[in-house]
Amino acid sequence: MAERYLAAASLLLFWLILCLHTWIAHRRRTRQALAASTAAGAQAQADASTTVIAYASQTGVAEDIATRTAQSLDAAGIPTLILPLSLIDAPLLAQDRHILFIVSTTGEGDAPDSASSFTSQLMANAGGHHGQLGASSPFGALHYAVLALGDQEYTHFCQFGKTLDAWLHSQGAHSLFDRIEVNNGDTTALQRWQRQVAQALRAPDLPAWQSPTYGAWQLTACRLLNPGNEHAPCFHLVLQPCNGALPDWQAGDIAEISIPQPTSDNATPALREYSIASLPSEGAIHLLVRQMRSPDGNLGLASGWLTTQLRPGDTLSLRIRTNRNFHAPEPDRGLILIGNGTGLAGLRAHLKARADTGNYKNWLVFGERTRKHDYYFQHDIETWQQRGALQRLDLAFSRDQTDKVYVQHHLRQAATNLRAWVEQGAAIYVCGSLKGMAQDVHHVLTETLGPAQLQQLIDTGRYRRDVY
Repeated sequence: MAERYLAAASLLLFWLILCLHTWIAHRRRTRQALAASTAAGAQAQADASTTVIAYASQTGVAEDIATRTAQSLDAAGIPTLILPLSLIDAPLLAQDRHILFIVSTTGEGDAPDSASSFTSQLMANAGGHHGQLGASSPFGALHYAVLALGDQEYTHFCQFGKTLDAWLHSQGAHSLFDRIEVNNGDTTALQRWQRQVAQALRAPDLPAWQSPTYGAWQLTACRLLNPGNEHAPCFHLVLQPCNGALPDWQAGDIAEISIPQPTSDNATPALREYSIASLPSEGAIHLLVRQMRSPDGNLGLASGWLTTQLRPGDTLSLRIRTNRNFHAPEPDRGLILIGNGTGLAGLRAHLKARADTGNYKNWLVFGERTRKHDYYFQHDIETWQQRGALQRLDLAFSRDQTDKVYVQHHLRQAATNLRAWVEQGAAIYVCGSLKGMAQDVHHVLTETLGPAQLQQLIDTGRYRRDVY
């Protein structure tokens, strides 16, 4: 009798889980369809008095600034419409209106992945002064401004913002004021943007932005994960809120940490971002932090402070920033997760979320130096594999054999399976180093799927990257 009750209970539980997955998938598809129709409808209905704020974001920073810009303008009585750059088209640019462009740069001066359709279908086809859009000044009625976000540690600082600005000018559009470039969230540059926007739109009483709220978090653990690897020490940090109230977040979101500057007590803290490796259900934020060194051998500002100066029990200032560009796909999709090094943090959160909810169509391709020292979260990964929550696992430990093997080599060898997963609707998420890994993976995906299909995956949100 007990066995019958147990079997019945198991069947009921399975049915409830199936219903839950169906409901979640339906809700997600409904929200996406509604968002798309709302954006398209708003774009069509916005009159000339509406200031359009267009953003191109790789990790959510540009979107966050676009939202704050819109909030301050709305409060001053200036109607706004926020749109991703992918929804900006030639007819909109040809109108007599104001558009504020807030754009990030990724890679070696490239546009964010989500803006690739804008660059390939609009900018590339428009040409110089004439192009296929017709008139010599197709956007002659447009007045615009560009806020370019970047990091001066990269060679092509703010390059996409510069390219966009030059292209708009070449198409006859008129700039409201000179392009403003922001290095790593520099508050002085952002305040200049606020002042210039207020002056250009004749909003002298434009309210100041609300500064992001950083909470006090306590470091509860800091453990070296690869003690045998002197080349690239990697640490596992565990953080908990000091007030005991754990905020909510999703797999793909980012921990933004305020790093004190050592030179002066009055210096503006530096901000550093880390992919969150855990979920709220685990009761803490888990991070993977690799120690970085400058050419002179000194530890990097952020990684040095986090891994050598902070001690368990010490506190830091942190906020969780939503990164919609790396949120999970629909639950019923397969998910191919590709990454290397500390990029495993962002992938681990997705695997944990899908394993907890029974979404088992997952494939992980992960690369590091040696299996003995650098197999982070090994217990979790192998447990998910044993449970069937990870249907395929490819590991590339480059230094474990004479010929170095990297994640892109595994992808190329598995080309047939890769195409099959994509044809069945799988999404591809990449997290880790931009130079080398992400670029080589992109090349293999282009080679295997073809440029057109890969672009379609980008446009539909089935190919997403959190790379640095």
